[in-house]
Amino acid sequence: MARGLRTISFLFALLHFGNLFSINVCESCPISSIEEALKVCSRGDTIQLASGVYKEHDLLIDKPLTIIGTDLPTIDGEEKGGVFRIEADSVCIQGLRIINVGVSFTSDHAAIRVYRSRDFIIEDVQLEKLFFGFLIEKSSHGTIRNNQIHGLAKSEYNSGNGIHLWYSKNIRIEDNLVEGVRDGIYLEFADSVWVINNASRNNLRYGLHFMFSNHSNYNNNVFENNGAGVAVMFSKFIKMNANVFKHNWGTASFGLLLKEINDLEVIDNLFEDNTIAISVEGANRVLYSGNILKGNGWAIKVRGACYSNLFIKNQFLNNSFDLSYNSRMNDNVFKKNYWSDYSGYDLDKDGIGDVPYRPVKLFSYIVNRTPEAIVLLRSLFIDIIDFSERVSPVFTPDELKDEQPLMRPL
Repeated sequence: MARGLRTISFLFALLHFGNLFSINVCESCPISSIEEALKVCSRGDTIQLASGVYKEHDLLIDKPLTIIGTDLPTIDGEEKGGVFRIEADSVCIQGLRIINVGVSFTSDHAAIRVYRSRDFIIEDVQLEKLFFGFLIEKSSHGTIRNNQIHGLAKSEYNSGNGIHLWYSKNIRIEDNLVEGVRDGIYLEFADSVWVINNASRNNLRYGLHFMFSNHSNYNNNVFENNGAGVAVMFSKFIKMNANVFKHNWGTASFGLLLKEINDLEVIDNLFEDNTIAISVEGANRVLYSGNILKGNGWAIKVRGACYSNLFIKNQFLNNSFDLSYNSRMNDNVFKKNYWSDYSGYDLDKDGIGDVPYRPVKLFSYIVNRTPEAIVLLRSLFIDIIDFSERVSPVFTPDELKDEQPLMRPL
């Protein structure tokens, strides 16, 4: 009886999902276009694209299916609009090259647009000459993996983002390369997102930009040589571990911007050669631990309204300013960090300096008020006033100090 029920269920599944055929598409095949294959396929079928160039755009996928390319076939949108629009669950697109997505100031044309879809996979896809790359809207439980996005963006107003999520959740973005677009990865109202092992380089604005996106993890990514590195705004319960923020230079550039953030972990990251490694405003209950901040203009620039944050076992190496602070009030804790500018002593040889270290220099206040004063950075006069402020603090918070500075790097 049980075996009979299983047989009936299997037959019902075949009727429900079709015959699960594989449809071959090539220039000499009976079906020579993707559009035709999408019309004749059934639910659950696989469309096999042979190598070649397919000049097609505005292709609607409205049923569960798989599209697999052989030897990286090229879909040329001819700058007439978007290429794929997915409006079904359980869709997989793999192994394609998509070029010439149309630019529009009224429509967000994308190489692959996913709308109200669940359980989708986009992998091993190469994008070139794009407007938006992958545009994910009101979708969930998807994977965007091992793709390469190469844009040619020249200005922000006529360029789109590489990977863009809006009102989506439970998405994995991993092992992708994104370069030459407006924002490499952009998330808005996107919760429970994993961004892992991606490289976001040479983008006009941000390597990663997200707002109102909670309960997410960003691990082992590289954000390099962007207009700015990563902007995190109006979000909570975020973990950022083992990322690299590097060579993000400019008059208003930073490695990591935190604005109106609560309950964040910034652990084991590398911040190197940024104008500002970490710029903070309105960030509370943030744990900074195990980070290396090396060769930056400002290692950490606190602009105000930051409370109950803990800085522990970080390494501040040869930054022009380790810490900039614009308030006399402080309840943030600095503990057991290594400061390359620390010149104290360790009589008991326990590896911890016997004299507290005050990381805020008076000169940083002067530069904040009068940026032109930066030309005096290495002058003897500035060294003297900084030394006097450390001995007898007047302008800097008296309680803002590391009571247990490390004598050696971790």
